[in-house]
Amino acid sequence: MSGQTYGSVRILLQIEGGVVAAAAIWAYAQSGASWWLFAALILAPDLGMVGYLRSPAFGARIYNLAHTYALPVALAFLGVVVTPAALPVALIWIAHIGIDRALGYGLKYPGGFKQTHLGGDTAPST
Repeated sequence: MSGQTYGSVRILLQIEGGVVAAAAIWAYAQSGASWWLFAALILAPDLGMVGYLRSPAFGARIYNLAHTYALPVALAFLGVVVTPAALPVALIWIAHIGIDRALGYGLKYPGGFKQTHLGGDTAPST
């Protein structure tokens, strides 16, 4: 077993990513925040790729940290409870992750950038 997702499960995960992205973009539109902010930050999570300059394993950890829903959802919670300015940033981050998933870009395995949970090169077996 490769650890990759394929077939109808992959398609469902991509649809799920698209739905999450659409919901986050809709919520962002309702927030009244600037679309310039959206444009400026939509690719910010991809700065996690810089970790690959150190090593594939380190790059995968940093990339995955920036592409997991846990941190932006926590930021959204802080935006609702403590600092309202954090909510639009969290929604942009969530939209980015959803778009990535919809396009088939998955979380990375430490063996290389193209080894993802949604496909690409063959991931190491566990």
